[in-house]
Amino acid sequence: MAVGFLALVAAGIAAGWATGRNEDHTRWVNHTYEVELSVSNARRLIEQGEASRRGYLLTGNTEYRDAYRRWATALPGALIRLQQLTRDNPRQVGSLRVLNAEIAGLLVQRARTIGLIDAGRIGTANTLFRTEASVRRLAKIRTAFDHMAAEERRLLAERDAAQQASVRVFYAILAVAAVLLVLVALASLLMVTRYTRDLAQSRDRLRDFNDRLEETVSERTADLSRANEEIQRFAYIVSHDLRSPLVNVMGFTAELASATAPLAELLDRAEAEAPHIVSEDARLAVREDLPEAVGFIRTSTQKMDRLINAILKLSREGRRVITPEAIDPAAVVETIAGSIQHLLDDRGVSLSVARPIPGVVTDRVALEQILSNLIENATKYLQPGRPGTIAVSGEERRGRVILSVADNGRGIDPRDHQRIFDLFRRSGQQDQPGEGIGLAHVRALAYRLGGTIDVDSELGRGSTFRINLPKTYESQDSTP
Repeated sequence: MAVGFLALVAAGIAAGWATGRNEDHTRWVNHTYEVELSVSNARRLIEQGEASRRGYLLTGNTEYRDAYRRWATALPGALIRLQQLTRDNPRQVGSLRVLNAEIAGLLVQRARTIGLIDAGRIGTANTLFRTEASVRRLAKIRTAFDHMAAEERRLLAERDAAQQASVRVFYAILAVAAVLLVLVALASLLMVTRYTRDLAQSRDRLRDFNDRLEETVSERTADLSRANEEIQRFAYIVSHDLRSPLVNVMGFTAELASATAPLAELLDRAEAEAPHIVSEDARLAVREDLPEAVGFIRTSTQKMDRLINAILKLSREGRRVITPEAIDPAAVVETIAGSIQHLLDDRGVSLSVARPIPGVVTDRVALEQILSNLIENATKYLQPGRPGTIAVSGEERRGRVILSVADNGRGIDPRDHQRIFDLFRRSGQQDQPGEGIGLAHVRALAYRLGGTIDVDSELGRGSTFRINLPKTYESQDSTP
């Protein structure tokens, strides 16, 4: 089709060129007719002037003289016009040069004859007329006019032939263009037909693919739901089973701690009564090594206890039933701000909400936990020497609501933008209490609500967390 359209464009250009050539030939043909007309006009003036002069000579009637003067007055203009029309043709220029010389002599002779008649010397005028060479001069003038007329007829024949050739070329181009147009139309029709057929086949294949995809998605969703439930049950069981030995370790640690006091008293009495039996290693073991080891064990067991509680919390949250309802996120943020207002005041943090924020239909508890965690984190990780600010905003895009929590805190290294959402992973200086569970919990909640969470942050320039949620929650669970 592209080649056909290019050929049509070329045919159009060629047709324009042929039309221009035809116009040029037509203009030259018209020019030839105009030259012939000027030659005939000049020749007519010469002949009519000669006839008027002879009539005046023979009859003495002044009407012939007046007529002669009219022809003689019009002749220079006719010759100038003829000269203008033929100045591009060397042959005509030569003939016109001879013609002008002979006409000049003829006009002188005519003027002398007319003057003698006007003076009443008719006999002298007749004698001069019989002896003058006007007959031969008129013959030369007529011959020159014949040459000019013949030259124009030759040019006319050539230009007519060229014009006919241009017309034939133009019609040939039109015929080729018509054939090309028919071929392009057929090609377009075939292509549109094939495209329509392919489009219909693609639509059918796409419909079948969508049907299979929906089945596959449903199956995968069910598998993921079952796997998620298994993971939650496994986490609950493991956490529960880990707590039993942990309780034993914590109990024996408490007994060891209580045993250190009697041992220390015994060591003191031995040093007082029989110092020679107390070695340096025994003294260090009772007074330093044993209390230090017990302290390490207690610290580790307490951390282990917090981690197990966090895993249990995530497991219980995963089993909680999502209850969607219409929620105004701005109102949720204001409720959170009211509950932690003392914390905001103590840390010198200002919290603002950019209304309006699009409403969502989702689980209120989950959304409150997400926003509360992000806002509390923003109050923790402040940039020293800069008053903290937190701005919550939201917008709707293509049926989804994006909630943003922006702060001007210390920021997060770009290399840690993904790892901070992993369980037990933290970023930056660890000067705030926590086990690295909050953001993992936030991401798990966002996934359960059918959304995602990401962060945009630079060190020293603050962070912006964006929660992308569906406008209306749709359950992802599938009953197998």
